[in-house]
Amino acid sequence: MDVEHHAPPPPSGPVPWDKDFAFRLLADMLRIRRMEEKSAELYGAGKIRGFLHLYIGEEAVAVGALHALQPQDNVVATYREHGHALVRGLSMNSIMAEMFGKREGCAKGRGGSMHLFDAATRFYGGNAIVGGGLPLAAGLALAAKLRNEDRVTACFFGDGAVAEGAFHEALNLAALWKLPVLFCCENNLYGMGTAIERAEAQTDLCVKAGSYGMAALSCDGMDIVDVHEKTREAAARVRAGEGPLFVEYRTYRFRAHSMFDAELYRAKAEVEEWKTRGPIHTFTARLKAEGKLAEEEFLALDAAAMKEVEDAVAYAEAGSWEPVEEMLADVTTPPEAAP
Repeated sequence: MDVEHHAPPPPSGPVPWDKDFAFRLLADMLRIRRMEEKSAELYGAGKIRGFLHLYIGEEAVAVGALHALQPQDNVVATYREHGHALVRGLSMNSIMAEMFGKREGCAKGRGGSMHLFDAATRFYGGNAIVGGGLPLAAGLALAAKLRNEDRVTACFFGDGAVAEGAFHEALNLAALWKLPVLFCCENNLYGMGTAIERAEAQTDLCVKAGSYGMAALSCDGMDIVDVHEKTREAAARVRAGEGPLFVEYRTYRFRAHSMFDAELYRAKAEVEEWKTRGPIHTFTARLKAEGKLAEEEFLALDAAAMKEVEDAVAYAEAGSWEPVEEMLADVTTPPEAAP
């Protein structure tokens, strides 16, 4: 069958926030973008190894959504999670060190790019298996409900996960038990190298979620205003006891699925068209048009992001490797501890 041409949506209206909050969100998008660009460079240099999935183009989703949550909430992410981890509060130093495989990383260098983790910020992955985070999110939400905790669990996953059995099992149980889960679907229109029209008979993902009796809404994932406002509304409803809620973020990645992807499955013209709706430059343009941002202020935010990246790379470079004699720690039972 013919694959539908994916055209980006038009921009929305005025920015409804004060200057300080708008700057905070713009700064976080720049931090993600500069960190990801440097990560691609470091991967090419052999400093970062294994798999690397970049978030370039999708920054508005992580930033807009995570700023709508509260510190006590849980966050479960996918393998494309560097930006989520950074916005959630992990230091760029610990993220970069982890991608280098150094002991100073957030998972002591054992997880790498796809397995960032930090219990202190309630950031539970980084999960490499497609759809693997969905049952974990349902479990975290069940624990919160049984303990009567004021805690929403936000679970991020891609459109490719919608085809997995874990998606349907998790949504079914969350709806059945009215669990406080916010299902955050980052629909970038391609599950690895497959267009959504080639994999899903029903491409309206909100209809799929709605089949489980939960509320579902869609937003423009390239527009940080739309992302934040709708996520804030959705999180408030989940926190109020309405049960789980599904949010679809219509977004687009500008880079290949991973650094191993030859990217032969989508037209270059489509990618370039979506780049005209890039979340950073469109938000910047809106702020400037409304008199909330001057060029020198933007340059200062960008310079700060670049400096943070430089410092993080230096931190990772200076980090230490795990000694060979410790590599089986937490993997096998020491002989002296065996029964």
